[in-house]
Amino acid sequence: MRVTAILRAMQKLPIGIFDSGLGGLTVAGEIMRALPDEGIVYLGDTARCPYGPRGRDEVRRFVLEIGAWLTSRQVKLIVIACNTASAAGLALAQRAFDVPVIGVVEPGARAAVKATVNRHVGVIGTVGTIASGAYRTAVHALDAGVRVESVATPYFVDVVEQGLRLGEQGTLEEWLADGGDRTLDPPFEPAAREYLEPLAASGIDTLVLGCTHFPLLEESIGRIVGPGVRLISSAGETAREVADTLAMRGHLAPKGSPRREVFATTGDAEEFRGLGTRVLGRPVETSVHVPVTELESLLDVRLEAALAADIQEG
Repeated sequence: MRVTAILRAMQKLPIGIFDSGLGGLTVAGEIMRALPDEGIVYLGDTARCPYGPRGRDEVRRFVLEIGAWLTSRQVKLIVIACNTASAAGLALAQRAFDVPVIGVVEPGARAAVKATVNRHVGVIGTVGTIASGAYRTAVHALDAGVRVESVATPYFVDVVEQGLRLGEQGTLEEWLADGGDRTLDPPFEPAAREYLEPLAASGIDTLVLGCTHFPLLEESIGRIVGPGVRLISSAGETAREVADTLAMRGHLAPKGSPRREVFATTGDAEEFRGLGTRVLGRPVETSVHVPVTELESLLDVRLEAALAADIQEG
């Protein structure tokens, strides 16, 4: 009876999801579509976005801070919906917290290995993600014979964040097509070609969008690399991994459960609500502000020790 009661209690708990900003909502949206009965708690760390240019140790600290905030809200599973944070801090978070922690790098790599025919894969991402070599490692753990070409495209994150704020309505792609490109410095199209055309010319047949912001630019990226290159986002594969993990543990919410959604940000809550609505393609009814100082205060002695040990190990 006690075991059954514990399982029922776990089933009712939400899934925790976080990202450096808005991009992780592409992952949250896939999880919400795949698991319509699950509650979610999402935190976008927009006050400290982007994570890509930051040092690995700083990002790992952010991962622990936000993980502690999510676990304080009694989530049953955490999704690090940020490639930079997954590459820097997934293993640390898995050791530090008592709930399953899933990143987006391994699901994306798995999808790419399944999709490639000529076994030649490209990866684009932030400076931090590409420098970590996380995708190359994850791909080769699945198929050591797959050739991986990696290119840092940090400007794409800026385009998404700026475009969502500057474009008053519609999708980001529509804003770019309507001349929004002219407000960017440098313009998106020439910069994107400089990043992407050498990758396409190298002979890849699959391109991993190694940042959760990048699916919002999928149409433009696809146009540049051409129809012979399949684009891979980790969002769908991550949602499947979340579903499988919860099912194996018996923690899926019962069908017909009322879904509780909490959206939070370290930035402006009202702006996040509006921009989140555009990214998700459905209303974000409310958003709450979480001060960075509140997150920083959550690193207790145990987590500080875990971080110190992780940094020492390299």
